[in-house]
Amino acid sequence: MAIPVSRRLDFTEIPVIDLCELVTGNDDPVTIDALRAACRDVGFVYIKNHGVAEGLIDDVLAASREFFARPMDEKKAVQVDERMRGYLPLRYRSYEGEDNAAQSNQEGYWMGPDRPLNPQNRLDGPNVWPENGEALRNAMEAYHEAANALSGVLARAFSLALGQEADFLPNLLNPVTQLLKVNHYPPQDNPTEVSDIGVVPHSDEGSFTILWQDENGGLEIESKSGEWVEAPPIPGTYVVNLGNMMQIWSNGEFSSTPHRVINRSGTDRYSIPLFSYARSDAPIKPILNGAVDDPDADSCEVYQLKAWRRIFPIANILEPA
Repeated sequence: MAIPVSRRLDFTEIPVIDLCELVTGNDDPVTIDALRAACRDVGFVYIKNHGVAEGLIDDVLAASREFFARPMDEKKAVQVDERMRGYLPLRYRSYEGEDNAAQSNQEGYWMGPDRPLNPQNRLDGPNVWPENGEALRNAMEAYHEAANALSGVLARAFSLALGQEADFLPNLLNPVTQLLKVNHYPPQDNPTEVSDIGVVPHSDEGSFTILWQDENGGLEIESKSGEWVEAPPIPGTYVVNLGNMMQIWSNGEFSSTPHRVINRSGTDRYSIPLFSYARSDAPIKPILNGAVDDPDADSCEVYQLKAWRRIFPIANILEPA
């Protein structure tokens, strides 16, 4: 399934939206309208008053710093598996962008819903944790639970912003398959090739991403003219960006915008993204705005396995059926 063509976006800044009303259960039309405009015009938005406790972020950062400082052989003992759980090695070869393979100057740790292996959904499986990794496990599990609750608020809000019933996206996303990742970017003084930066230009393949970033910056998004626009850290906020699934479902109404990371801060950069995917059997095809039915559309399981096989060959992703 090719991603439906979306309008190339012309923007100079990313809006900041107060989520307080939505978090408290009020489908405030002013907030919904602001989200609709951001999703159509930018594909990125900052959110504040999101309800996730600062201490949960602090715990993930402390535990991940300890893990990433370990010797490489300890980290590779829990290298990312075929269900995207575990350690993604520093400077792994990535096929995330449209061009040929690139080196990502990043390392990460992935976890998700801890479920038994399931032949009906090959995205399911147990999490992988390092030896003496209780602090990392406890911190990531607690944060995952809180961020999942926020993703539910956003899924309802995005449904209303699309002019649908409030359960439109929750029905596509549940049971939840959100994956949590913590990233570490060593500093880069002056990278000269796009194929050798923190993360190459790409669009996320899921429905939407909730990103916490530290004070060091480095996230950039691409405008209509091809200009790279900074998305600097704003204390107390998340950056939320739409992914390819959302652009496909909305038939191009909502935009999945290219972005990249270059850590020019001179110090280590950390970020914590939560990637929201559809339920395993959800169809990945246009379903709004007069979309033509596609009986051959991939399920989320197949779509996601294809994407991961392309992006992360190091993980030995299972062959889609």
